[in-house]
Amino acid sequence: MSRSPVSSGAQAKLFRFGSFELDLEAQQLLKNGRTVRLQPQPFKLLCFLVGLRGQLVTREQIRGELWSNDTFVDVEQGVNFAIKQVRDALGEDADHPIYIQTVPRRGYRFVAPVDAVGAADEPLVAPPGTDLNLQKVLWTNIADLRMAEEARVKRRRLLVMIGSVASAVAAALLVWLLVRMFAG
Repeated sequence: MSRSPVSSGAQAKLFRFGSFELDLEAQQLLKNGRTVRLQPQPFKLLCFLVGLRGQLVTREQIRGELWSNDTFVDVEQGVNFAIKQVRDALGEDADHPIYIQTVPRRGYRFVAPVDAVGAADEPLVAPPGTDLNLQKVLWTNIADLRMAEEARVKRRRLLVMIGSVASAVAAALLVWLLVRMFAG
């Protein structure tokens, strides 16, 4: 039933974006050559989004791609769960999107530059006037900077938390020592 431009299309078998490869023949997502675990529905969703990269994909389109008409599913919860699993697999935070942009009350858009590789391992032709190499290099640098910034913020929060705990322990120890000194 798949109507996905990626899965129904045909010549492209491999899609590269950032440090990821979406391999349609092997039906797997790779990051730096290592397999990233992704359940079938989220994998299908990622294929769908990559196939329509740059375009707004509505929640209803996602519902039609992932579930047949005779399947009863809570669409809101199902789509949210599938999107979350894809974002987790890509290491993405919804508040700071690198790959999947949320368009409030409308849907989603895959925003990363994608290299599509055909069956003969030849990159597919880019639209005229598009310098995909430059676009990919710029995007990769931006993505790396965003991820490094997020890691730096997390490390800073961890250090603040460790400092707070250490200060609390030191204060408690000081109080305990003072109580023992004056009590005895």
